[in-house]
Amino acid sequence: MVQTTILILAGTTAALIAGLFFAWSCSVTPGLAQLSDRAYIAAMQGMNRAILNPLFFVCFFGTAILLPISTYLSYGIAGQPVFWLLLSATVLYLSGVMGVTIVGNVPLNNNLDAFDLDTSTEDEIAAQRVRFEGPWNRLNHLRTIASTATLVLFIIACLSY
Repeated sequence: MVQTTILILAGTTAALIAGLFFAWSCSVTPGLAQLSDRAYIAAMQGMNRAILNPLFFVCFFGTAILLPISTYLSYGIAGQPVFWLLLSATVLYLSGVMGVTIVGNVPLNNNLDAFDLDTSTEDEIAAQRVRFEGPWNRLNHLRTIASTATLVLFIIACLSY
């Protein structure tokens, strides 16, 4: 019962995070790309601040906690690939989602947050956008791929029980 509950929670949080990054990759960033430089910076600053909320943290960090627990609980299931699939999902999530976010997206977000839109010239705003938009989008696409692959491995593991 405990193992099933943890699997359900891990799958739910992993799916929500994969969906979040997918939505950004296929709808939010293309929409933001159509904005002027000033509007783009203002929108990204606002969204980067807004996402730092309890619900996001529960899903983002919850997956990082629940996947390893699920992996541990599946160790030793004879003749089943469940452990190795969950271990692969865990490693992929911790490196491709958490790692990319912590090492890549968060520093970009922090630099953008420190940028003073009100006192900057249009040229400075344009340069800030160039420094931020392309790298951030590439990193988000990596997180989208990693979180989706994590979810696929997780689903296959659950189907292997």
